[in-house]
Amino acid sequence: MEEAERTGRVSGEIRFRTLQLKPGFTSYVQGVIDAFEDRYPDVEVTWEDVPGDGYNEKLVADAQAGALPDVVNLSTDSFQLLGDRGMLADVAKLDGALAEDYVPGAWEQFKLPGKGDAVYAYPWYVTPEILTYNRELFERSGLDPAKPPTSVEQFFDYAERIAAGSGGRYAAFMADPKGRLPGDWQKMGVPILNEQRDRFTFDTDRAVAWVERMKDLYAKGAMPRESLLTSADINQLYGSGKLVFGPGSPGFVKDIKQNAPQVYANTRVAGAVTGTLGHIGIYAQSLGIRKDTAHLDAAAAFAAWVTNGPNQVEFSRKATIYPSNARGLADPLFSDRGDGKDAETVARAVGAEQLKSAALDANTPVQWTNQVGDAVVREVQRAIKGEQDPRSAVRRAQEEANRLLADATAG
Repeated sequence: MEEAERTGRVSGEIRFRTLQLKPGFTSYVQGVIDAFEDRYPDVEVTWEDVPGDGYNEKLVADAQAGALPDVVNLSTDSFQLLGDRGMLADVAKLDGALAEDYVPGAWEQFKLPGKGDAVYAYPWYVTPEILTYNRELFERSGLDPAKPPTSVEQFFDYAERIAAGSGGRYAAFMADPKGRLPGDWQKMGVPILNEQRDRFTFDTDRAVAWVERMKDLYAKGAMPRESLLTSADINQLYGSGKLVFGPGSPGFVKDIKQNAPQVYANTRVAGAVTGTLGHIGIYAQSLGIRKDTAHLDAAAAFAAWVTNGPNQVEFSRKATIYPSNARGLADPLFSDRGDGKDAETVARAVGAEQLKSAALDANTPVQWTNQVGDAVVREVQRAIKGEQDPRSAVRRAQEEANRLLADATAG
């Protein structure tokens, strides 16, 4: 694929693709486009919005057919799919000074192993992990709501106390190994991959200890039984007072506020459980530029425009998201805790604080595909249920994960 060159002229017709923003955010996105076209009258932006189902497959198919839009909405996994295939422009090369505009953790998200300092997308909106919990159930379990857990190990200790005191009336957290891995292991310092990132290396004492603890807590009733095999509706369980720890997303807090006001009044928010390394997960969206776009200047100017501070803050006022843009994140909207009692307001401030300072690399590596995740979870589930010992489970999980990785690499 030929690499486009800058001409110094911001002009031409460009296509812009987003993921599931219509109809909820039609007026916002169209407003951003209109303002850009007013500033650059020689550019015409055609906006298309597509559903989430099969998005990655569609991206790869379009890229192979030469039908990729000039500016395209990518998540942390879809950017890797296109970046690895050499389909995206290096935005650090296009405008290296831009790095200072974004939160470091977000800018780093869009680098690829073995590709040096190249960055393959402009960071857009992000959602960090937070911790949500029911204050009343905390106190009933003899725990101090002012001292939430800060590490995976401490989180498990709290869950054990909760199970011991609940008499089966409520549980601590959802088992959900598919959702917890590899994040929990990364936070505990388990090496997921080797340095070359071509083999899984998580078969360690720490990973085995995690499985042993999950097995023990499951037997003690710290998690709803059904949550091991299905991702039951956590919002409903938490909203009916049957769960101490809620989902780790700021959007969930808003949902509880609307649907379970009594439980919402007891909901407290804190920084995410991070473990010894201070890592948290971050869900990030970005804008990539097609490497061989016919109008590189227009595409680059538009992607920088959409992701600038004011536009990201405006987006965050309309949705439960955060800017990846550092100046945007410095907006007073994100530091206001109000009187400290409204969980939604506090959640916004806590999430923003974490984005500014935490190492945002407890993210699922691209090598941890859905197939790898399913294979690991299968073995882990059997161990948690007591059908095989934890050490064998982790060993077998790594063997199967490496077999899948080797097949994918060979393919």
